[in-house]
Amino acid sequence: MRLAALLIAVSAAAPALAQERTPTERQSLLDLSYALGESHALRQACQGADDQYWHQRMVRLTDTEAADEAFDAQLRGRFNTGYAAGNRQLDHHTGTGSGAVSIFRSRSTVFYRYFKRGLSLPA
Repeated sequence: MRLAALLIAVSAAAPALAQERTPTERQSLLDLSYALGESHALRQACQGADDQYWHQRMVRLTDTEAADEAFDAQLRGRFNTGYAAGNRQLDHHTGTGSGAVSIFRSRSTVFYRYFKRGLSLPA
């Protein structure tokens, strides 16, 4: 009985804990959201417009964070900005492959910094 009560209390507190991020962690999440948007553009260019792999990761990220409305809007906005930027890069470099290389370099740097801080991306 105590264990069940403890599990309920911990699960109820989880969203509140997810919202308590330092300014540095919040910036990392914004940077990650942008990189996920770029990744989504690149993957759709390769796999087709129906591919939602990175978009689904972003949905899981926002669900996991359970952030306040303003920060949630910032996260989604950064994803969309990254997606648009990725599409512009790919359109600009069509046929050369350099747009894909540019996206890969920028997102791999962001992913490295994000994971180096001990943060993880929801599976």
